[in-house]
Amino acid sequence: MCTASNYITDKHYFGRNFDYEISYNERVTITPRNYEFKYRKINDVKSHYAIIGIAAGIDEYPLYYDACNEKGLSIAGLNFEGNAVYNDCEKNMVNIAPFELIPYILSSASTVFEARKLLDEINLVDINFADELPLSPLHWMLSDNSGKSIVVEPLEDGLKIYDNPVGVLTNNPPFDKQLFTLNNYRNLSNRNPENT
Repeated sequence: MCTASNYITDKHYFGRNFDYEISYNERVTITPRNYEFKYRKINDVKSHYAIIGIAAGIDEYPLYYDACNEKGLSIAGLNFEGNAVYNDCEKNMVNIAPFELIPYILSSASTVFEARKLLDEINLVDINFADELPLSPLHWMLSDNSGKSIVVEPLEDGLKIYDNPVGVLTNNPPFDKQLFTLNNYRNLSNRNPENT
């Protein structure tokens, strides 16, 4: 099971593990500021923030699993099998494919607050990257160096955006249920238990 987390001290640390049984030849990938991102349903972007992350480089398009831009905004996409729902294109919305979400957000947002404003206009559309590479069911965690964190989930009743006070996300279940499940661990402590 994959898990993403952030850790805020005087620095911002963001990372994730990738527990998957096959490899897509993922590697550290840097997208410089002037690399042109070509999108399926919206205008291409020629100028943007620099991005670094782990991606599968297919057809010269970085399929980012997780990444961070030069302003410190980080995002990770995690498997969301059985829950992710993608849509048809909608008028008056920014229609992007799920594999385009990470570059789209990191291209122009420098904080979680700015990303959240972009997400209000996004419609995640059901477009495969290629015939041999169908869409992955995903949800995403975003974090910035202020300690703010959100989770984005494409559910049957729309795109949900949750504040993430714990700075952790795993594959399943949906995030609201993950938060509630933390109640099971209220008694955990880093102190030695009292001998009773």
